[in-house]
Amino acid sequence: MTEATLAGRTAIVTGASRGIGLAAAAALHGAGANVVLTSRTEEAAVAAASSVGDRALGIGAHATDGAAARLCVEQTLERFGSIDILVNNAGTNPAFGPVLSQDHGRFAKTMDVNLWAPILWSKLAVEAWMGDHGGSIVNTASIGGLSVGPDLGGYHVSKAALIHLTKQLAIELGPQIRVNAVAPGVVRTRLAEALWKEHEPAVADRTPLGRIGEPDDVGSAICFLASDASSWITGETLVIDGGQMINAGAAADAAMATAGSH
Repeated sequence: MTEATLAGRTAIVTGASRGIGLAAAAALHGAGANVVLTSRTEEAAVAAASSVGDRALGIGAHATDGAAARLCVEQTLERFGSIDILVNNAGTNPAFGPVLSQDHGRFAKTMDVNLWAPILWSKLAVEAWMGDHGGSIVNTASIGGLSVGPDLGGYHVSKAALIHLTKQLAIELGPQIRVNAVAPGVVRTRLAEALWKEHEPAVADRTPLGRIGEPDDVGSAICFLASDASSWITGETLVIDGGQMINAGAAADAAMATAGSH
């Protein structure tokens, strides 16, 4: 079996100052990769990099800032000499509530960060290195992109589009570059606090594996998809949710069966 060894390779992880991004950076670094962590502020990026290790570099670059992204790519090549892995992790959700209640500003911000930024960073990485040398791109989607639910419709739509983008880029960039995604369930992150912080035991009870997710659960999966251990996988979205989606399906089936009996 091929191991997830990344010695000599370099990864860029966007939105890596905390949560899943930081966990992914740590997992990649632990597998031997040089890692560049980005965040909206230089201070947050540098602090996160210092917590990861000596082969980590923090660079301030907002995910949708094209000039900052280009500079980050250039600095990565200057420092480490390659860009073998790109993790498009930066995400946002300012559009809470029904889809039709959202204004254009909140909708546009959601789409810019969750969908346009992965396109921007992928384009830069491909043009600067991967197009000639190959590589692996991993996008952080969500189980929300594979389902529907109240109040998070704008976010869900953006993640559904990201899942489709993953498939599209896998076709366009193969065979030199693999493109995959992860779809986390409820994970202990700041972005997802509204989904678990006040009712974690109830969420855990609805999860077949008995707990909400931790950032490391997703970080290790990202490392797997970035490595040669997944060398014959592309265009796929790996669900990491402790069974939350299948349990939701079972609950829906039971409700339909009950309704049908009346």
